[in-house]
Amino acid sequence: MSVKNLLKGKKVKLTAFTDEDITELERWYNDIYFLRFYDMVVSYPHEKSELKEMISSIRRSNNEYIFAIRTIQDNKLIGITGFEDILWNNGTGVIYIGIGKQEYRGRGFAKEALYLTMEFGFEELNLNRIQLNVIEYNKSAIGLYEKLGFKKEGVYREFIHRDGTRYDMYLYGILRNEWDSIYKIYQL
Repeated sequence: MSVKNLLKGKKVKLTAFTDEDITELERWYNDIYFLRFYDMVVSYPHEKSELKEMISSIRRSNNEYIFAIRTIQDNKLIGITGFEDILWNNGTGVIYIGIGKQEYRGRGFAKEALYLTMEFGFEELNLNRIQLNVIEYNKSAIGLYEKLGFKKEGVYREFIHRDGTRYDMYLYGILRNEWDSIYKIYQL
């Protein structure tokens, strides 16, 4: 029997975070530009101790998974991905992704990392539905999600307030049977 190398693609692999990664993670969580695309909460700086506790808390949880996104070529930490709010009884989970290193954005690393995370969700966790939220001004993320089969399912009107302007937040989702056709196209 041949077993697929789960969590590893051609450009990136998904791994655990290490203590050495916290300094880089701290840079991202202190980069207000990154945070305004990555999260919906107030963008404020985080200390190393907070980030260590966040990762530890997720690892102890039974309904969350967190991965470091690393390049295959040089094992460089470039992003973060995972699942939160998994409802095991319903087979659903919320996926997230962020490429912290700007020079790796728009070069296909996020696409492969998101694909690997989705594969983990559907194939390993046996989820039936994966969903996410995205702010309307994050056009590149919306394009990525749609390329990988996510469908826009709803709008939270004027949900986000940034710099005196209100923005909608979109709900996107993909079902297992939809993933099956995507999986055949993009198999790594």
